[in-house]
Amino acid sequence: MTVSPHQIRADFSAAMSEMYRKEVPAYGTLVEIVETVNADVLDRDDNALALTPGEDTNRISAERHGAIRLGTAEELAMMGRVFAVMGMEPVGYYDLSVASVPVHSTAFRPIGRDALAENPFRVFTSLLRLELIEDDALRDKAAATLARRQIFTDGAVALTEKAEAEGGLDTADAARFVAEVLETFRWHPEACVDDATFAELIGAHRLIADVVSFKGPHINHLTPRTLDIDAAQAQMVAKGLPAKAIVEGPPRRDCPILLRQTAFKALNEAIRFPVDGGWEEGQHTARFGEIEQRGVALTPKGRALYDSLLAEVRADILPAADGSNAEDYVARLEEGFAAFPDTWRELHDRDLAYFKYGIGQGAATGENLDALLDSGALTISPIIYEDFLPVSAAGIFQSNLGDEARSGNQTASSREAFEAALGKRVTDEFELYEAMRAASYTAALEQLNSSAA
Repeated sequence: MTVSPHQIRADFSAAMSEMYRKEVPAYGTLVEIVETVNADVLDRDDNALALTPGEDTNRISAERHGAIRLGTAEELAMMGRVFAVMGMEPVGYYDLSVASVPVHSTAFRPIGRDALAENPFRVFTSLLRLELIEDDALRDKAAATLARRQIFTDGAVALTEKAEAEGGLDTADAARFVAEVLETFRWHPEACVDDATFAELIGAHRLIADVVSFKGPHINHLTPRTLDIDAAQAQMVAKGLPAKAIVEGPPRRDCPILLRQTAFKALNEAIRFPVDGGWEEGQHTARFGEIEQRGVALTPKGRALYDSLLAEVRADILPAADGSNAEDYVARLEEGFAAFPDTWRELHDRDLAYFKYGIGQGAATGENLDALLDSGALTISPIIYEDFLPVSAAGIFQSNLGDEARSGNQTASSREAFEAALGKRVTDEFELYEAMRAASYTAALEQLNSSAA
């Protein structure tokens, strides 16, 4: 019997969470904080988030996103094939070079509304841009190091090929597939380079050192979803976790939009460098804990407004990695975003956000959408934003890499080059949200007309 990709994805997400809890114990504390906060939010009488019962709420406790950083086009292409077995496709293209992070990225995730409801596990996947290493000799050394490694086990490759050839995996093979692929994401403290090369790579960029220096793309964070990130942030501080000073993304709002993220600072972990047939002890800082709060997905018009407001704020003030200007930044952010509507109906009516439609208790008093909403014949609920924000992702990286990682000499990356490395097109997220909205509206009208007949 063939196991559905949704079940394989759910099993892999659970296995990843169990592994990461053992590798980074503070992650377990994060999960406990999020579970407590979410239970408090869902116990409230008013559903301020306007979540769709049974769809948006049931998935939250198991929801995770992970992040990995790959070194070569070959690694990215194979990773895409692996994720496809789990029903995850590349959505969105993110150019982080504009924020001085030498990668470009996509998010592998389920794309259908039903698939997201079953398990929304997603992995933000970045590809290193070696051309941004200015030193020719160091760039060649990094490329040679990456060329020598194989980040997938033979079993993972064989089972991926079998799934592709046979249209899926049976129960036993699916379990083996999860176990084999998990090895790609496991932390290995043994470096593939000596300490001198590691120091050179750190000098080029800390993220470059993290990608090049190890045998695989260890998961560098695993992120649970909270319904109140400010409450979760306060609990992180109360429990002694070294939390970021600010929450990345838009300010707190009555009607959450897009994505807000925070994290605790990266761990200082023991590693070992090869030397004279043995090992020399060292330290590496890369992996951290993150939580996120997801709001409504914005339309192109809404996203343009969001981007313009954020750009205005950041032209005035940039958040310092050490948090020294956190209060000033948050105040300026709230001031700037006062121009963004903060009721569900206005967001809907001004076509700033995507919504699902449902049948209400009111009688239909007209045929146009506004009249149906005014009468209560139709209701709206937000379509959850399933993707990422490049400025926020860079902000999370910078909080762990430090201000010294910023530079002004990065060059824009290329979606075409990324897709060529991946071997397939990256789906535009707006197309997916628009399809969800249209399908929901059609279904609601059919149900409304059927009940009136």
